[in-house]
Formats: sequence, C-alpha cells, structure tokens
Amino acid sequence: MSDWIIYTVGFFAQLLFSGRLILQWILSEKSKKVLTPSLFWKLSLIASFLLFVYGYLRNDFAIMLGQALTYFIYIRNLQLQGQWNKAPKLLQWFLLIFPILLVIYSYNNNTYDIDKLFRNDAIPLWLLILGSVAQVIFTLRFVYQWLYSEKNKASSLPFGFWLLSLMGSILILIYAILRKDPVLLLGHLMGSVIYFRNILILRKEIK
Repeated sequence: MSDWIIYTVGFFAQLLFSGRLILQWILSEKSKKVLTPSLFWKLSLIASFLLFVYGYLRNDFAIMLGQALTYFIYIRNLQLQGQWNKAPKLLQWFLLIFPILLVIYSYNNNTYDIDKLFRNDAIPLWLLILGSVAQVIFTLRFVYQWLYSEKNKASSLPFGFWLLSLMGSILILIYAILRKDPVLLLGHLMGSVIYFRNILILRKEIK
C-alpha cells in the first residue's frame, strides 16, 4: 500500500483525536469545569479504530499497543453514558471484534509476524522500548479513568487522567521526533497543550 494512503489514515485519525480534545476543551472552558461529552468517546472510538489500522500498516508495535486496550475502554465509557446501545447491533459487534478479526486475517494470510513487529529495521530496539513505555503510560490514563468511572458509576475525566495524559504525550512527542513520524508529532503537540489546560481548570475547581 502506498505511503500517502497510510499517512492519510493516520492523519485523519489524529484529526479526530484532536477534534475530540478541542470539543471537550471548548465546552469545559465555557462551563469553567472539566466536562465529558458523549461525542468525546464516539470520536475517540472512531479515531482509535483508524489509528490501530495505521499502526498495523506501518508495522509499528508501539502504536498498536497504545490502541489495543483504550479501544475497549472507549466502548465501556459509551456504555456508562448509555450511548452504546443506541448504535445498530451489527455495528456494535463489528467494532467489538474488529481488532481480533484483523489479527486473525493477518495471521491466516502470513502477514502477521511477531518477530517483524519487535525487530523492525526502521525502529531500533531502544526506540521501540521508549515508544512502548510512552504508549503504556498514555494508555494507563484510560485504565485509571475507567476504574475511576466504574467506582463512581459515571463517565468522567479526573485529574489523574490529565496528568498521565500530559506525561505520556511528552514521551510520545520525543518518540515521534526520533521516529520522524509526522502523524504522532502533530497529534500530540496540540494534545499536550489541552492536557495542560485541563489540569489548570481542575486545579481552579479544587480551590
């Protein structure tokens, strides 16, 4: 597949990720408190779907790792907000099994190669480790958010979520610069600013 198609998928995914953050940021600034609109999770799910595909097409394990878990957490948040069941059943099932279908399809067609993911000539091992650690930290923000929301029986974005977001995003920015990945660089430059701004809003709420 040509590079321009692969990058188009990646940039569109990042555009949706940025769009959800801008939407959440604007609504939060207007309300003077951090909000969690359902559209935030809907855009997150679509963007995660596309970025998972992008990571697969680029043979980039760090990107795929970052999306593997958060994808289902987005679905869970939509369930907590009562939005998931509003989607057609066929779409629900497709989205639930999509990552598994992609792996099975790739394996059966001899294109899925674990060794290729971990020994990519374009990504030195130390850089792959950096990218993976960054994605794990970035992913933990949603694990934290999920556990927090389950405990409170409502979907919300607490302070710890934004702190982990900022830390993970800065590490991913470093990875993106070293990897020369414009998709990650563009997405996390804007994201870092919004994460920092939400931290400031929450600090004012606490005071």
